[in-house]
Amino acid sequence: MAFAPPDPMNEAPALRDDKRTRLAVVVSHPTQYYGPWFRRLAAEPSLELRVFYLWDFGVAGRHDRQFGRTVKWDVDLLSGYAHEFVPNEARDPGTHRFGGLHNPSLRGRLRAWSPDAVLLFGYAYRTHLGLLLNPPAPLVFRGDSHLIGQPRPSLVKRLALRWVYSRCAAVTYVGRANHHYFRTFGVPEAKLHFAPHAVDATRFARDATVTTAAGKLLADLGLTGKTIILFAGKLLPAKQPLELLEAFQKIAPADAALVFVGEGSERERLETLAARRPDQSVRFLPFANQSEMPVRYAMADLFVLPSRGLYETWGLAVNEAMHLGVPCLVSDRVGCQLDLVTNRETGWVFDASVAGALPDALQGALADIASRADAIRGNVSQHIARYTYEAATAGLLSALRALKPRVSV
Repeated sequence: MAFAPPDPMNEAPALRDDKRTRLAVVVSHPTQYYGPWFRRLAAEPSLELRVFYLWDFGVAGRHDRQFGRTVKWDVDLLSGYAHEFVPNEARDPGTHRFGGLHNPSLRGRLRAWSPDAVLLFGYAYRTHLGLLLNPPAPLVFRGDSHLIGQPRPSLVKRLALRWVYSRCAAVTYVGRANHHYFRTFGVPEAKLHFAPHAVDATRFARDATVTTAAGKLLADLGLTGKTIILFAGKLLPAKQPLELLEAFQKIAPADAALVFVGEGSERERLETLAARRPDQSVRFLPFANQSEMPVRYAMADLFVLPSRGLYETWGLAVNEAMHLGVPCLVSDRVGCQLDLVTNRETGWVFDASVAGALPDALQGALADIASRADAIRGNVSQHIARYTYEAATAGLLSALRALKPRVSV
């Protein structure tokens, strides 16, 4: 039977009860994707929310190993919900290694707050393993891993992850590939609840201010009137920015331009390769903070995420671009492509394992945009409207209801 994710907006009606559910959220650090969702959860009448952060990356200036620079997000990530930072005693703190999150006082803080349930983001850290070994309350797990393009998991991995997920009373999944992943590791269908990945749609909205700023940026870049292909993110081999540039140079569209936004280890190689073809319109913009990104997306006619790496578990930049009505070209290794990108309707998908697939897909996407851009943009805006914090909240509430009678909602 074909997989069909439920409509979360119809799955969980608004809940009220004499006793609100005390929900503790344990997550590595503040992010631009979850801060707004936590504000939405804090406004839910049936919940009393408290977020326990294990590290201060994103709100304190910290070095990002992949961007190769210090990063501090310039949008509000902390207001509107109760939260605290649990001291991280790791010698080398961060999410780049298992021991990078070591928070011995977390268990005492959770017990002092006495939650009815704990929403746990991820498992692959020392602190997370401690909670899985001895949960202080029923655990609801949230992750977004998938198995696209990967060999069959080894027996050791299957046994280990079956144990991890057996420790959780409920599991939320973000999309089709993530659903398949959890089923592969033994999570029964009854424990799975669809809570899709989402971004702050109010921030990524196309209005007169954003449109005007995008037009000015294009003029400053000398690209007014061009069809704009955009890559935004970390310039790393796994994301294939070099292959995108080579594809652009191969098809050599005279009326199009390619714009890279970001930093990373591939930046110098990209600039060197682009300089060999001064007749083509290729531009480089530096790392853009969150408040700047809507304008970058708004100047684009096509957003490209050609990742071949296995770590592109979803690709939330696709959500951001789509909220601004921008169709996306993605590889089949990007986790969101099964849910967000329908070929030639809301975007285009190419096979990352096939040589020449990217330039062919890029040429086809540009041809479709030239002939029916308005229809494609309409499809994009209609489809992404289902992937919101309201939908994610509905899925989480469904998971919490499944914990009864231990949890009252």
